Amino acid sequence: MDLLASRIHRPPLTRESTCPTHGLYLSSCHLGDIWTKCNLCAEEAKAKELAQAKDEQKRQAREEWEKRLGTAAIPQRFQSCRLRTYIAETPEQQAALQFAKDYAASFDDVQRKGSGAIFVGNVGTGKTHLAIGIGLQVMHTHGASALFTTVARAVRRIKDTWSKRSGESEGEAIAAMVFPDLLILDEVGVQFGSDFEKNLLFDVLNERYERRKPTLFLSNLPIADVAAYLGERVMDRLREDGGDVLPFQWESYRGRGA
Repeated sequence: MDLLASRIHRPPLTRESTCPTHGLYLSSCHLGDIWTKCNLCAEEAKAKELAQAKDEQKRQAREEWEKRLGTAAIPQRFQSCRLRTYIAETPEQQAALQFAKDYAASFDDVQRKGSGAIFVGNVGTGKTHLAIGIGLQVMHTHGASALFTTVARAVRRIKDTWSKRSGESEGEAIAAMVFPDLLILDEVGVQFGSDFEKNLLFDVLNERYERRKPTLFLSNLPIADVAAYLGERVMDRLREDGGDVLPFQWESYRGRGA
């Protein structure tokens, strides 16, 4: 103890030293012959370490987001769709956008109720943009999971499990569409489908209903045709949970830049 005390300098020793990068600096020695290094070098090293840590956090966050996008199966073409980029010029478009914003902002309540919605209207009116905008928003702000698929793709995924070469069982295929907090189901009624195919889809929707998992239905058909495709049971349950029907009855955005 006495030996250590004898090596402590009070007050500390000081001397001028030269840093190859920053030139002269005042170095101090508090113990033995251990002299402090250049303060500017130390600050730069610390700043570099912090910057590297932030870059690593951003990289991990980006990888996690890309992984979640992959799980959500949102096509690359639509991955830039955001509610803030939706063009709403008419009162009807503004009402649709406001619904989407409110739906995403209150997603905790939406989940408690299981409230879905049906977007119906002409091709190119932004139904997919708004629906995916909702999906991306709830993924980002609520940490929710989402899945985008077409009806045809959903049915095909289930039917593909019947092959002996399939690595997925029918139950697993259905579970993959039941699990997400939000299911976005596009192209409803594009091909009317057999009763058998519609029953497969009903199995998915019924399980989501029982678990209060909301679904957004998108269709270019009139609501009467959508209701005929989904069936009275699905429509009743949609109404029961406070589901809305949003008409997109305006000119297509596609080709307007010409």
